[in-house]
Amino acid sequence: MRRTALVTGAAGGIGALAARRLAAAAWDVVAVDADEAGLKETALRSPNTHVRTCDITDPGALADVVAMAGPVHRVVHAAATAPAAPALDQPLSEIERVLRMDVLGAVHVVRAVLPGMLERGSGELVLCAGPAATGAAAAASGAVAAYTAALWREHGGRGVTLRCVHLDGETPPRRVLDALDRSLARPPGDLHVRPGRGRPHLPRGRRSALNPGPTE
Repeated sequence: MRRTALVTGAAGGIGALAARRLAAAAWDVVAVDADEAGLKETALRSPNTHVRTCDITDPGALADVVAMAGPVHRVVHAAATAPAAPALDQPLSEIERVLRMDVLGAVHVVRAVLPGMLERGSGELVLCAGPAATGAAAAASGAVAAYTAALWREHGGRGVTLRCVHLDGETPPRRVLDALDRSLARPPGDLHVRPGRGRPHLPRGRRSALNPGPTE
């Protein structure tokens, strides 16, 4: 059976590693990011990885990508940005950018793929919540986690497995994905994956393991 995975934020960090792992496991991978050069690096020597340059904050563009991909069986939504800045010092423009990318980006991905999964009665939908460091990043992380829980309350038991991966900015991407893979064997309602439980939060000025820099 042909299995298709959609991976956002696939130009670097966890998204790139997730795309490569799935391709190595014989999935057809649709790798999505705004960084065209990074996508080409991710797909290098992988004939079953198909790159799509797309801004996930544009719901129309994202819907077009999903329509071209056909039925999607697994989604790993790793596109996010997590600048570390004190809540009262962070420029409003940056706060808006973080919420648009991390929160509305997750909403757009869900609306593009979840209806089809529910109609087929199967699928795996993984949303990454960025490091809850400070400022807008903390607000966005909490919002993605709460949104995942709301989706389960509304649609749980209909064949779609939901997971929210809580990133801490310190746990290596390989360990994060190992924890995610293990979590998919748990009951569908066991939503939250915390691979770095007990580790320190991301120090100010450090980039997260989610992506080496802001990506879409």
